[in-house]
Amino acid sequence: MDSGKKPRNIRELQLANYRVLPVKEELRKNLILKMRKGERFFPGIIGYEETVVPQLENAILAGHDIVFLGERGQAKTRIMRSLINLLDEEVPVIKGCEINDNPFKPICKSCQRRLENDGQGVEIEWIRREQRYGEKLATPDTTIADLIGEVDPIRVAEGRYLSDELTIHYGLIPRTNRGIFCINELPDLAERIQVGLFNVLEERDIQIRGYKIRLPLDIYLVASANPEDYTSRGRIITPLKDRYGSQIRTHYPRSHEDEIKIMELECNCPPIDSSTGKGGEVEVVIPEFMKEIIAETTALARKSPEINQRSGVSVRVSISDYELMIANAQRRAITLGEKKAVPRVSDLPSILASLNGKVELESVEEGAAMKLLEGLLKKSVVNTFNYYFSPDDFSGLVEKFTSGIQVETSENLPASKYVEIAEALGGLGKALEKLKLKSSPAETASALEFILEGLHINRKLNKDRLQGRTYYRS
Repeated sequence: MDSGKKPRNIRELQLANYRVLPVKEELRKNLILKMRKGERFFPGIIGYEETVVPQLENAILAGHDIVFLGERGQAKTRIMRSLINLLDEEVPVIKGCEINDNPFKPICKSCQRRLENDGQGVEIEWIRREQRYGEKLATPDTTIADLIGEVDPIRVAEGRYLSDELTIHYGLIPRTNRGIFCINELPDLAERIQVGLFNVLEERDIQIRGYKIRLPLDIYLVASANPEDYTSRGRIITPLKDRYGSQIRTHYPRSHEDEIKIMELECNCPPIDSSTGKGGEVEVVIPEFMKEIIAETTALARKSPEINQRSGVSVRVSISDYELMIANAQRRAITLGEKKAVPRVSDLPSILASLNGKVELESVEEGAAMKLLEGLLKKSVVNTFNYYFSPDDFSGLVEKFTSGIQVETSENLPASKYVEIAEALGGLGKALEKLKLKSSPAETASALEFILEGLHINRKLNKDRLQGRTYYRS
């Protein structure tokens, strides 16, 4: 509605023939409009197009409250917050109302009295869609007062009787009336608090301290939970589960392509345009195979029996690993005065600082974590190498090592040294082409380390480590 012609009271709103829609009908209407236009209404959500999104569309069209079930790092909270894109940009409410009352059918006692006294002259205001979203992380100390409401002693002290509904201080859920309210980690609510949600979900009213009031809230309730907690006996009460209309299971990216898209989208240090210098001091080029190594490491962690799969391996693992790998390459380029930073295999140990803090091992043996994670990195490198090459592709290169050649690599070795090594080994032109890299020194260094490490893991070359340097030999 044109901001210069917005109704300012109930009379003007009626003359404008404005229709107040229930929130579920409003969500349904806007979803249908976006579906017909072919618009994406969950920006930044990748890999759910054929799984989660259709189920979510069905739930909204059916008018169901929703529970998202999934391990950590599966975009549950992001999806819930994205639901505000299906609300109208602005809606009218009675001015000054604590619970965003419908101007035509107010439900709180204060607004009803104002309507009785002032009639259609009651002022209204317009609130944005962002103001109609509420969220609470469920914790064991969450109270009914937090969610539903409580008697306000100050209002009692002002002279009101305890029987007066105006003594109530409304909680988060009533204050999100005519909007969307989300509860993260629902099973963490104490059972008595879960019981308090029954009426909100089914009868759409609230009860506070035995007051004989009915507050028919217009609200869309969404929750998230870990499947282990949601299905475990004693963590969530069955009648509450029964009151949620749809249960939608989220999942981790099912392909490396989706994982890489998420990494690139969420990364805090994306590739830098050397012509502008935005975001850093050097140009960053990230080879596709290095991205695939990061994605493969996470995929292997999600399958490892030595890692606790009940708590999950979050997509944040891939994002943090990706950021650290880039940061280590940037640090090297800045230290050596190079203009281009390209991650190498020797940068991969830097991601252990993130990986070690984000996965939970089944075993608690001292030193087991680092050994396991290093094994995952090694396996992800060889899996990626074998995707691009066969060890036999480099039989000529391997033969040169039999004459006694030894190649030294290091995360701090200048890229120019790798150009000399590549020339001594006969060049890497075809390999660079297959890896979609240019023949710049930094990209040559990245390709050479990848090939040497792949040949070593495939038992074509030996490797020695000494004082931060790696030596490849026959």
